[in-house]
Amino acid sequence: MRVSLEDFEASCLQCQRCDLAQERKTVVVSRGNPSARLMVIGEAPGADEDAQGRPFVGRSGRLLDACLAEVGLDQADDTYICNLIKCRPPGNRRPTPAELMACRPWLDRQILEVDPEILFILGATATASLLQCRTPISRLRGQWTEWEGRSVMPSFHPSYLLRNPSRDPGKPRSLFMADLTHVKRALNGVVSGLSPDSSDP
Repeated sequence: MRVSLEDFEASCLQCQRCDLAQERKTVVVSRGNPSARLMVIGEAPGADEDAQGRPFVGRSGRLLDACLAEVGLDQADDTYICNLIKCRPPGNRRPTPAELMACRPWLDRQILEVDPEILFILGATATASLLQCRTPISRLRGQWTEWEGRSVMPSFHPSYLLRNPSRDPGKPRSLFMADLTHVKRALNGVVSGLSPDSSDP
């Protein structure tokens, strides 16, 4: 698997499938453990990620790492972190449908090569694109679903939590931590398959 994943990354770095290749500084492939049972999937690289060549290294990434640590997950050992698309959209805008389509084969291969048990999807764009659905993230988050034989937990994007920092019950930060706690429990074998309820303490 390791050789195959290294070949994938080398190919990805040469990608010219869409116009984003003309403006990027780097191709942002991944960070974390390629043997992890948990894959975290965001939307797209931002300015910090484009500069450093690693996903989730700016404010959102620091918050994500803190949240992972809070439930006992190490971002370097327990997770493999990537994005839907590997190049930064100008001005951090949302990826266009054409850009998502052009980059989707890279994500599909990435999932195949890493072969995680659980996908933790961050944000409305990533969730809608991966699951091919239009259901609002506010209704999907916290609910286990299946995709290609894998358990999937959608949740909010960390950037949304930065805009809504309250830790009060029922607020986005609290809901995100509940979702992440369910992921942690699933990795520990406390639950199996689909979880019927995301509201348990």
